[in-house]
Amino acid sequence: MTDKEFIAAMNSSSQTKCGGDVHLKMHKLSQRALRITAEINGSYHEPAELRRLMEQLTGQELDEGFALFPPFYTDCGRNIHIGRGVFINAGCKFQDQGGIYIGDGCLIGHNTVIATLNHGILPQERGDLIPSPVHIGSGVWIGSGCIILPGVTIGDNAVIGAGSVVTKDVPADMIAVGDPAKAIKSIYD
Repeated sequence: MTDKEFIAAMNSSSQTKCGGDVHLKMHKLSQRALRITAEINGSYHEPAELRRLMEQLTGQELDEGFALFPPFYTDCGRNIHIGRGVFINAGCKFQDQGGIYIGDGCLIGHNTVIATLNHGILPQERGDLIPSPVHIGSGVWIGSGCIILPGVTIGDNAVIGAGSVVTKDVPADMIAVGDPAKAIKSIYD
């Protein structure tokens, strides 16, 4: 199975059977991601070198405005899509098999977790994976320690307060806080 076929299977949001071809490909990509993130996290790198390593990880060219403060963790890498001028702060963990789409000019705070997979509910299906993408619009600011759950869309220019758990979509231009996160007011109020 190619990387493209894997991404297409994961982007279909279909339940992936434990031990099947897609699941096995995920394990191969995970090993690759572990190797690259170990290099990212193992020593100091100039910003251009970090950008090059993230390009290897994602298979995507990144603009000079991209910035990353390690450590950074992901268990796939190939289904992360990063816009222009994105900043990812230290300690972030991306579970990207289901797809993470980050718009231009986003700021992602320390220790943010973005999850895109669930497991089957029935005991015999717990090893199965159910992918669901996360979409983060342009100009979004995610505060430190947030958790973004599978299937969530965060609208352009929204602000997610530190420590929030985002379980549902957040409209554009809104501030959302809490566990679960709720939109409390416009950024323009």
